[in-house]
Amino acid sequence: MISPGILLPLVWALTFRQPVPAPSEAVLTSEKFDSASEILQSLAQRHPNIPTLEAFNFALEGWDKLKDTLEKPLLTVIDFSLPSTEKRLWIIDVETQEILLNTVVAHGRNSGNLMAEKFSNQPESYQSSLGFYKTAETYQGKHGYSLRLDGLENGFNDKARARAIVIHGADYANEEFAKSTGRLGRSLGCPALPSALSAEVIDLIKEGSLLFIFGQDEDYLSRSELIQP
Repeated sequence: MISPGILLPLVWALTFRQPVPAPSEAVLTSEKFDSASEILQSLAQRHPNIPTLEAFNFALEGWDKLKDTLEKPLLTVIDFSLPSTEKRLWIIDVETQEILLNTVVAHGRNSGNLMAEKFSNQPESYQSSLGFYKTAETYQGKHGYSLRLDGLENGFNDKARARAIVIHGADYANEEFAKSTGRLGRSLGCPALPSALSAEVIDLIKEGSLLFIFGQDEDYLSRSELIQP
């Protein structure tokens, strides 16, 4: 069961670095709710442009189960049910209930074009993998400054380290590229970020925070134990 305290105002607004609203506009701060579903319903009513309540809900279920294993109170949510032209990565400070950053993120080349529709845990699949990850150490690789990820879900992403599924920057993972092509470029399975932001993101979430990658995949949605209430 998700603690209602975790789910209080997660969203000031889903835009990158938008100023904090005035107290009268704060979300849910003075209301009492009996369940997570009530809180999410209220969020949807107050912010009808939020496209990813399902992803947030699952992410917070996993957070509730895994939080004691983490070193940082940060939760990164990637919603691959959205097109790559949308800002579908959020970094949330769960303690302060604030969105710290919202940006675009690329998916694997064999997962789809504009939309990520296929997912795999297999080496050489060049597809993205769903589920929960714990962020690990940084290193300098062929994409420059990068962040290793350890998959926490057997059968869904536990081969992430062996597959070299990492967070890194890429010139194809930016909004200008998307404007010219109609979609972001695609990776070999990594959640690639705009080069101008990747170092900032990596330094923020490295070494012990939680990452959740969501997608519309019936196998994952029906079998993952971490997203079940």
